[in-house]
Amino acid sequence: MEIVPVDTPSLGDRSYLVHDGEVAFAVDPQRDIDRMLTLLEDRGVRLLGVFETHIHNDYVTGGYALARMTGAAYHVNAEDPVTFERTPIRDGDEVRIGSLRVRALATPGHTFTHLAYAVTAPGEPPAVFTGGSLLFGSTGRPDLLGPAHTGELVHAQYASARRLAAELPDETRVFPTHGFGSFCSATPTSGDESTIGREKRINPALTEDEQSYVNSLLAGLDVFPAYYAHMAPANMAGPDAPDLTPPHRADAAELRKRIDAGEWVVDLRTRTAFAAGHVAGTLNFGIDGGFATYLGWLLPWGTPLTLLGDTPDQVAAAQRELVRIGIDRLEAAATGDVREWAAESELRSFPTACFADLAQVRHHRQVVVLDVRRQSEWDAGHLDDAVHIPLHELLDRLDDVPDGEVWVHCKSGYRAAIAASVLDAAGRRVVAINDDFA
Repeated sequence: MEIVPVDTPSLGDRSYLVHDGEVAFAVDPQRDIDRMLTLLEDRGVRLLGVFETHIHNDYVTGGYALARMTGAAYHVNAEDPVTFERTPIRDGDEVRIGSLRVRALATPGHTFTHLAYAVTAPGEPPAVFTGGSLLFGSTGRPDLLGPAHTGELVHAQYASARRLAAELPDETRVFPTHGFGSFCSATPTSGDESTIGREKRINPALTEDEQSYVNSLLAGLDVFPAYYAHMAPANMAGPDAPDLTPPHRADAAELRKRIDAGEWVVDLRTRTAFAAGHVAGTLNFGIDGGFATYLGWLLPWGTPLTLLGDTPDQVAAAQRELVRIGIDRLEAAATGDVREWAAESELRSFPTACFADLAQVRHHRQVVVLDVRRQSEWDAGHLDDAVHIPLHELLDRLDDVPDGEVWVHCKSGYRAAIAASVLDAAGRRVVAINDDFA
């Protein structure tokens, strides 16, 4: 049995392809299914099954499209009210995929209908695909279905983790979908591989009593991206494979027209390149950071979107990131030199700095210090006299930013660059702190 992880680090998730040399199944495939299709071709195996651990809240699934394209059975919990044909699966059901046995285990907590899949193969240590249930040193968060359900789900999550630990041998290898930087993880995860035995030693759901686990998990929950609200409905409907055809090329006149119309024109270049020179009114979400997470979080859903990048490959990478969260349509794109995107009079720039520069400046003049980190980060420590507006609130709270020159910071500079571009587009005088807060 070979288990091949398919990483999507920008969203903090992993999908898996599992095969015995002849036939295979996939677990929680992402929207861009060409990655799975390439693996199947490279291994020379035939896909017989696709298994969803849950209806995902953080990305659009590729499971429905992958199953239709390959003829594989699409296994989705029988209790999920989906609107497409699927092969229903329930707790205790077992599916044979060649020499592999896949058993469904009800593990509610991340969602009410969450399933884990325990897999055995002759002469191999067992494995379990835990989705958003048991993660490496953590568990999936229980609050994504709304506050009315969080209390019930957090206790269910504890019971599910305990069930996995009780029913599976210690040598069982654990393969979660979430927990590699995903907002679906309740707390930070630890390590890059694990077993049930290791989790019994380190996982709070297995080392703490139930109330202690519940109290600490709920106390640690933070905000999650706004685009999550659109993911489950898309997955319930059975999303098609994405169209990754390159968007048409826009010239400078079209870009200006789109910006003036209130559309979003997003610059994918690095934050230092953007600060050094950019088209007035554009926003900077660098492809080198949490691009899809933060663009999906801030973009008013349905707003027309155009991308600017150094190269067509950079735009293509961004387009792939966006279809994973259901942003399927791009209005246009432009690549190359920033001076080709606008007239000279429409180019803007702003300074970047470090925290030492800020300390020096504050000895000589009054400036506004804007902290755009999340509330939990602010609570853990912040600069004296800083104004706190989390990045995801900034578009609605621009009037709360005091007058004057604004020095904006986050943890490492990526979110500060986004915020600086928003302020710059609003006509504010801004300095982006590109530095490590720690």
